[in-house]
Amino acid sequence: MTIQEQIKDDMKHAMKEKNQNKLTVTRGLISAFTNELVASGKTPQTPIDDDAAMAVITRAAKQRKDSIAQFEKGGRTDLAEFEKAELEILESYLPELMSEDEIKIVVDEKIATLGVTDKSDMGKLIGSVMSDLKGKADGSLVKKVVENSL
Repeated sequence: MTIQEQIKDDMKHAMKEKNQNKLTVTRGLISAFTNELVASGKTPQTPIDDDAAMAVITRAAKQRKDSIAQFEKGGRTDLAEFEKAELEILESYLPELMSEDEIKIVVDEKIATLGVTDKSDMGKLIGSVMSDLKGKADGSLVKKVVENSL
């Protein structure tokens, strides 16, 4: 079962269970999948591949995290709680992210492979690590580990 099929199935269950939060999130994801397909020149009926679906879900989760930070900064805890509930549903579709220690191992290997010695090559190192860990690690955590390693 593809991610898109799973989300459609979860949307049907959310309708039956009258779970408004999950229904809102799954509908939003299906809409985002359609937008992604149209933007890439495909028809809305085309099934989206799992890599593209993961990119859409990751983007939606990042948007929720940004919203939570802004709402908490503005003192709107009610809206932040709503966003946190949606983020929890989105994260259930994402694979578990790597820990800081696991990322450190990959960064150390890349430093040795690329021969990076100072911070001037930090962008190249981060890009290389992120391409290897795409969807498996949080970008801000990778940046933090790279900065601490150099």
